Amino acid sequence: MHHLVAPKAHDEGESTALAIAAGVIEVAAKNILTHRFPMKHVRRAQEVDGELASAWEEAARAIIQRLDAGEDVAFPTLGDPAIYSTGFYVYEALAACGWAGRVEVIPGVSSVGASAASANMPLCLGDERLVVLPATFEDEKIASLLQQVDVAVFMKVYRVLPRIVELLESLGMLENAVLVERTSCGNERIWHDVRAALSEDLHYFSTLLVRKNRP
Repeated sequence: MHHLVAPKAHDEGESTALAIAAGVIEVAAKNILTHRFPMKHVRRAQEVDGELASAWEEAARAIIQRLDAGEDVAFPTLGDPAIYSTGFYVYEALAACGWAGRVEVIPGVSSVGASAASANMPLCLGDERLVVLPATFEDEKIASLLQQVDVAVFMKVYRVLPRIVELLESLGMLENAVLVERTSCGNERIWHDVRAALSEDLHYFSTLLVRKNRP
């Protein structure tokens, strides 16, 4: 039997990853395993939130149960599984729960690359340095990183855009910023004047691209 894990952030509503997967595969032929993963901050140098750790472990054990029975399990993710993805937390939990069998990670198109393509903006050229970071970082940490790189991509910007705009203005970097919402989702929006987005109710899928200099 083929199983498909449907990750969700909330008990209500549908799994976005499953909805996207349904556009390219026949999900009706799969056994769907819906699993909730709370949306909480993860700091790798600190102890993981107990609710999150439990969610990862529960998913891993449910997957292992099917794998031990000789069945296949797929775990769809948004974008690329190697970039800020729940998938790799579950991957680590599989190993922690004793799974030593084969796991295949299939690369995807990240919101980083997709947003840059939509904005007709190169991520980095020549000897330019690129950083990808959560917009939830402290201002001091962001400012320090921006001094060391030429291009920055801010993830999870939807709730903190006013603060990031203020910081970029103070650093003289706002004019070369582009905000992309719902990239590749069909209802994509792009702001080359990021200030115009401050009054908008942004979706979680919002990515901010910032260059020190225009190419």
